[in-house]
Amino acid sequence: MQFLNGITLLLVYQLVGEVTVRLLGLPIPGPVLGMVMLFLTLMIRGRTPQSVDNAATALLSHLSLLFVPAGVGMMAHFGRIADEWLPITLALLLSTILTMVATALIMQLTTRWLAKPAGQGGCKDE
Repeated sequence: MQFLNGITLLLVYQLVGEVTVRLLGLPIPGPVLGMVMLFLTLMIRGRTPQSVDNAATALLSHLSLLFVPAGVGMMAHFGRIADEWLPITLALLLSTILTMVATALIMQLTTRWLAKPAGQGGCKDE
């Protein structure tokens, strides 16, 4: 029963995100907004309900099944992919490189921001 409650809660947040995006005409996917709202809710609560934890664990344990529709879509459009392999390959390579560079820069900025200079805060040795 806890799994069902957790899945229901996850789907409700997805639905609320989708409805909000459509009503306000926002340029982001509804499930992404729903995920942000769920994240904020969990941050405010300070803990994850057991039902959501159970549902998330079950979904993650079967994550590979979620790639089946993508694989079927690739096979259904194989002719188009074969015709346009060069732009697809370039887009994948460039987006991967840009993502890696952006991630590295954000990680450096975050590390500098969170790092405390020596002598400030922490325990004092006396």
